[in-house]
Amino acid sequence: MPIIRANTGVITQINVFTVPEGGQQALIDLLQEAAMSCRGIPGWMSASLHRSLDGTRVVNYAQAQDHAAMRHVFEHLQANGFLERNKALGLAHPGLYEVALTVE
Repeated sequence: MPIIRANTGVITQINVFTVPEGGQQALIDLLQEAAMSCRGIPGWMSASLHRSLDGTRVVNYAQAQDHAAMRHVFEHLQANGFLERNKALGLAHPGLYEVALTVE
């Protein structure tokens, strides 16, 4: 389950993909496959996929317990060809983040 709270040490990777028209579902399917393959990696927590209503973007919001766990996730994705396969489906704009503040 995603955790959105400040000062937890959780690392969030937010990746906004720009996709060609009609390309959202193919990328979502691949990102789902990638997330499922990460479930056994120690420290991996969750992935949430979002599609834009205009059909041009997909956002992947993935979390790991800390930087080391996130590094292991990236290594796994690279070694298993997921990052290269993503490139064929959309232009990625990834970044690593920590929660600074939440207002409820």
